[in-house]
Amino acid sequence: MTRIFADPDAFVADALRGFAAAHAGEVALVDGGVVRAQPLEPGRVAVLIGGGSGHYPAFAGFVGPGLAAGAICGNIFTSPSTAQALRVAHAADAGGGVLFTYGRYAGDVIHFGEAERRLRAEGVDARTVLITDDVASAAPDARDERRGIAGILCVFHVAGAAAERGDSIDEVERLAAHANSRTRSHGVAFAGCTLPGAGHPLFEVPDGVMSIGLGIHGEPGVRDVPLQRAPELAVTLAEPLLAERPEGCTRAAVILNGLGSVKYEELYVLFGHVAEHLQGHGIEIVEPECGEFVTSLDMAGVSLTVLWLDDELEELWTAPASSPGFRKGAVGGRTAPIAHREPPAPRASTEPAAATPAAASVTDASRDAARIARRLTRRARDAVAAQADHLGELDAVAGDGDHGIGMVRGLNAAAEAVEAADEATGVRELLGTAGDAWSETAGGTSGALWGAALTQLGQSLGNADRFTPEDVVAAVAAACARIAEIGGAHPGDKTMLDAMEPFRKALAARVQTGEDLAACLIAAASAAREGADATAAMTPRLGRARPLAERSIGHPDPGATSFWIIADAVAHDVAGRREGE
Repeated sequence: MTRIFADPDAFVADALRGFAAAHAGEVALVDGGVVRAQPLEPGRVAVLIGGGSGHYPAFAGFVGPGLAAGAICGNIFTSPSTAQALRVAHAADAGGGVLFTYGRYAGDVIHFGEAERRLRAEGVDARTVLITDDVASAAPDARDERRGIAGILCVFHVAGAAAERGDSIDEVERLAAHANSRTRSHGVAFAGCTLPGAGHPLFEVPDGVMSIGLGIHGEPGVRDVPLQRAPELAVTLAEPLLAERPEGCTRAAVILNGLGSVKYEELYVLFGHVAEHLQGHGIEIVEPECGEFVTSLDMAGVSLTVLWLDDELEELWTAPASSPGFRKGAVGGRTAPIAHREPPAPRASTEPAAATPAAASVTDASRDAARIARRLTRRARDAVAAQADHLGELDAVAGDGDHGIGMVRGLNAAAEAVEAADEATGVRELLGTAGDAWSETAGGTSGALWGAALTQLGQSLGNADRFTPEDVVAAVAAACARIAEIGGAHPGDKTMLDAMEPFRKALAARVQTGEDLAACLIAAASAAREGADATAAMTPRLGRARPLAERSIGHPDPGATSFWIIADAVAHDVAGRREGE
């Protein structure tokens, strides 16, 4: 259990502030994460890492020479927002290009991908290398779909060491991808972890068993087996990695990683048996690491990582590194620390700026629609807040259990943003403001999707002289299409689209008959609920739930469920207002 905190919602901000104070000579806070206290030499590649917090020393602890130039830090187990990634990138960029590298998780891919796109529009040479080391999350023939766990450290150090010696961004990108292609990890959990302020763990492992194939965001393993003694556990962890050993490879970097509450003496007991087993297969271990590198709050568990070395990877793995959470060799050339620095102003984008209409050009109809949108945002927030615990329980079946928390966080931010907006604001600008606030504050996959959906709703509605039910249908269709585009999902994948598409179709069909909009929305919300309920029989094809597909059968998708909760709240609010007229 996480026992030390002030405000659970401010846990990450408080932790980063304390971390920066404890390591003031090495890192500097920026809004969204940390960067090196000493800026990169001009022309060097900025390797940027990141993801959800709760994994220290990943990610902030890996900022320093031979590693990252900066780390983008989201909420606990939640991907950072696009805006956070941009702010850290602007602070770290030294003119040699930016390489984002992080574990393959849907929210990270969406947010960092958009940050990369925007940086390129500003003229920054931005690239991405996804890390896919977890052998339990997908079969060898689908390794590009695997998630990243403790093997991220191998890629971070290889990329950081290459950047440190002055390699070009082409070369840093190539070497990071090469390191990822030869990195494999496998883990087990003995007990779940508990979010700050929560009274129970995200998942539980029965006494006398261990869960194989855990995720670092608190996801349970893919299967449970009886607890093993250290010699047998070493074999269980190592065999899937040996099965993917490159032909002729006899040297490997090895990391035995504790997930949070396995003590160092236990790790050393296990490492001895791991080393013995690998050496028995003819593997020479090169500069191994044994300790905590990628944790999961207080999870009881371990993971084993192997980086299969060749000459160029071995040179980089054995290169010096110096950061608060990982040190190797001696890094020279350090100068006096910089206590504080202001991040540089963002470069001007080369994309055409979106036109922002003046208040005088916003129609009365658009202002009226904005007032309705304010009210409906509050209504949606209250409805989701009442079901937050249930949504978290659904998410914990095959995920990290934070869906309810994330939805409430995002809706609170959206509601605060629309309340703060000027009364003269039109519906397009108001929904864009709400979408930006949701995405920025909530992060994660749901934050990215809902932020994009609200923005698209506003853009589709625009600032017309009048709004018809057909306009609402078109706006909903545009939002659905936008979510499918950025999330890469289709109906049947067990995502929020499985509730959104029935909602869209039912709304369009009812509106076409000429029914009152309130009645159309009620019918569409009912269809959304049926769609969400139907996801219980589906197998997830995307996201964190995919490796635990069998466990999720019988449980509806949390994203689809939260969508129908919002749709139902909106529909009944509109219907209630209409009846009261």
